[in-house]
Amino acid sequence: MNFRWIPFLFAAEAIPSAVVTFVALLMFVQLGEGWGMSTFLCGLLTLPWVLKSFLREKVRQRGRFADVLRLIEVFLFFSLVALAFSFTFVSYRVWHIFGILLLICFFCAWHELAARMYYERMLRPREQRLYNTPKMFFSQCSVIVTYGAMLLLVGALEIFYHNRHQAEALSWSTSVYLLAGIYLLLSLYNVLTLKPAHVGDRYQTETIGGAVRAEVRVIDRIMRQPHWLLVVVCLFFLLLPQALLFHTRVLFLLATPADGGLGCSLQWIALAQGTVGVLAFSLGLGYGYRLERYRRVFSTIPTACVTLVVSPFIYWLMTQWPPQSLWLLCIATFVAQVTFGFGLNACIPYIRYISGERYRSTINYLYIPLVALVMLIPLSVSGWLVDYFGFTHFFALDSLLAVPAFVAGYMGWRKLKY
Repeated sequence: MNFRWIPFLFAAEAIPSAVVTFVALLMFVQLGEGWGMSTFLCGLLTLPWVLKSFLREKVRQRGRFADVLRLIEVFLFFSLVALAFSFTFVSYRVWHIFGILLLICFFCAWHELAARMYYERMLRPREQRLYNTPKMFFSQCSVIVTYGAMLLLVGALEIFYHNRHQAEALSWSTSVYLLAGIYLLLSLYNVLTLKPAHVGDRYQTETIGGAVRAEVRVIDRIMRQPHWLLVVVCLFFLLLPQALLFHTRVLFLLATPADGGLGCSLQWIALAQGTVGVLAFSLGLGYGYRLERYRRVFSTIPTACVTLVVSPFIYWLMTQWPPQSLWLLCIATFVAQVTFGFGLNACIPYIRYISGERYRSTINYLYIPLVALVMLIPLSVSGWLVDYFGFTHFFALDSLLAVPAFVAGYMGWRKLKY
């Protein structure tokens, strides 16, 4: 069987998702929004991931996943073109850009559901396990292209356009147009290679209300489980340090030394966060996934989540001893991200308890509704907290949150164990 569609399908999913998840914050900051408003807007962009459960049943009932994926990718291409246009030709462009990014995030959530269902119907369970690693590899490579290479291009274009009016907006617009061109090529390839799924591809008539009622029944079943609320609260505190750090680490690199930051250029951020950071996160996530799959490490050891809270302490250390070179910054970022990726697998038992095996083939846990839900508020308020406390005190307090995170992890482990 020909499996050449796998890398291109999941690259088409990862590119717009990376724009929303990682690049959007820098867009808002460089367009003049404050740190608080920028992280607040980025927090709101996670809402389609939170609400994805209500769309899932409708996508499943609709079937014809190959056709649906082609249609979504057309929508995503035109959304990227509209995003590029908004940087230079639209008044009140921050709100236009936010609206388009929110629309892109909705299409990404729709695409992720359809792609996962298509993948699970095209491949047998044994084949799925075989191709999970290549799928993740190509997905993360696409994130590097979007996050790392795109920021490098934006930084270079800002130098090239430095004498032009609205140089930053023009640089972002040009970069997004080029990204849209790459995405168009991926979409055209998928049009030619995606075939109808082997099973479950038949359209099944059901009203939207019926799909919502089906999902409500799922939620009702979850709420009937013992300790479900405690499990969700434990997951909230377990992920709280990382949720607060997720956007503020980029603000720390971008902020000037006078504001307590490192004053890094976009090129340094692209190399440290967009390249080395993504690679480290992928390595940690993949290795932790294998340990949980074969040895049930995170399900059987109460302190397996310890690495999840290392990252804030590393960033606090950087406020005390700022790295003087790109190499030192990349080393610190590598350690912070590899421990984050590894520790994020601690979510697996919680997700399994709440959602069963529904997300067994999901590439990135950050896009799972339960994880996105517990991270939404900390993501949204993190910029205002940095404004109030400053980076040094913020990272120190975030490091101290390791204590309630450990307690929550231990309590959650006990409830999930019995």
